[in-house]
Amino acid sequence: MDYTAAQVAKENALTAIGKGVSVVIGTPGLTDEDFIEIDRAAVARSVGVVAVGNFAVAAMLLQRFACEAGRHLTHWESIDYASDRKVDAPSGTARELAYLLSQVRPPEVTLPVEATLGPKESRGATLSGSQVHSLRLPSYTIGLEVIFGGADERLTIRYDAGPGPEPYLQGTLRAIRLAKATVGLVRGFEEVLKAAAVPSPGTSEIPRARAAVTLSGRRARWSRWPARLPK
Repeated sequence: MDYTAAQVAKENALTAIGKGVSVVIGTPGLTDEDFIEIDRAAVARSVGVVAVGNFAVAAMLLQRFACEAGRHLTHWESIDYASDRKVDAPSGTARELAYLLSQVRPPEVTLPVEATLGPKESRGATLSGSQVHSLRLPSYTIGLEVIFGGADERLTIRYDAGPGPEPYLQGTLRAIRLAKATVGLVRGFEEVLKAAAVPSPGTSEIPRARAAVTLSGRRARWSRWPARLPK
């Protein structure tokens, strides 16, 4: 289980895979290219890797609803909220959302970032085709907001969590079980929940976190797993 830093997380994962050990990655900061490399290594060694940007159900719901919104609304950008002590940016949650939205379609862009008059950095970073803006201030722990715009309408979906561990505990345990029962990379918490649709005896429901959402749907899929996890 890797909760370290982006500078070493990929090396840690590849080292474990090389020794035939399954891996769960909860460390933020890895790129899409990093995950492609990890997936190839895991398949070659026939071990499982689960990478999740956020293990909370409410964060997964934001991703699901955002992907459904992306099928119908053409423009969007994201704001990533975190503590002023968080050194990596954007967060793993924001990176994962950008990747998932890219599997739906790229956003339409009225004015390219390169055409900005003034500092282009003010337009945020481009990740998997989406613009992401990272805010780092005291009082935040982790949060993500995605804003969709259309002609004379706007949709905002937002997730916020506090410093407590409760929203993440059961999700982490389910990810560990899945990593031991799959081959290759499973990316995203919703895929973990799909694989664990039938809870093992003695497990409790995943605790709830806080989310503000206004739309439901489904999201893209990239994974390989057995129909049911071992107990």
